[in-house]
Amino acid sequence: MAFLNHNGRTICYRMLGDSQKPLLMLAHPLGMTQGVWDDMLPTLLPKFRVLTWDLPGHGASGAWPETAGEITPEDLAQETLALAKEAGVSSFHFAGTSIGGVIGQQLIAAHSEQLEIATLTNTGAIIGTAEAWSLRAANVREKGLVAMAGEIVPRWFGPNACQEQPALLDGWKVIMGRGDANSYALLCEMLGKADFREKLHGHRVPLLLIGGSEDLATPPESLKALAQFSGASDPVILDGIGHVPSVECPQTLASQLLQSLS
Repeated sequence: MAFLNHNGRTICYRMLGDSQKPLLMLAHPLGMTQGVWDDMLPTLLPKFRVLTWDLPGHGASGAWPETAGEITPEDLAQETLALAKEAGVSSFHFAGTSIGGVIGQQLIAAHSEQLEIATLTNTGAIIGTAEAWSLRAANVREKGLVAMAGEIVPRWFGPNACQEQPALLDGWKVIMGRGDANSYALLCEMLGKADFREKLHGHRVPLLLIGGSEDLATPPESLKALAQFSGASDPVILDGIGHVPSVECPQTLASQLLQSLS
């Protein structure tokens, strides 16, 4: 685990593997941490150097400063680029889930020259509605993340994962509850405004889209629409999987990544 000071706050990250291998950067979903990628690392590290990090106010990264105002997709893209610079590379492979996929879309739209290949999972050109995200942000600020985790976390995983791992929901409720409520709320408000429907035309980044058949937050239709907006091939839809394939089927997702990046 390492730390980078960037624009007045601290980013917690991990740089793993051989520095001579291509860099793969992995961006985690809202409310979770970089730990979502752990079960994929044994498969990825023989081929890549892997960099993971915690979003603002998540895991061990510092909260978004209250004086800094709103968070934008470009803010998160700049954090990604700062970490890539710390790794000493000018271009990299990228994979992101949910809000991590929003970071990926911003990189494609504004910094495509630094992307080698991108994989976006369980995301969309728009996610949900502005009204729903505003309501969630308000509830998080009023009630706190511990109280809201009981409502939010069950939406992350498909029925199979919950049956196979009885403590899965309880564990992630604990992790979500430890985050910074204001940072989370600001990210909700960012998602309510983010719209990439007209921003991804004509890019030249090889792009793989992956979704889950049981994903309530970004259902397969969201990935299919993103494919149309971005010019990508039809998405791979993983049967029986919810919103977080890196947790629910890490080996399957790792295999998809290796196939797309080879």
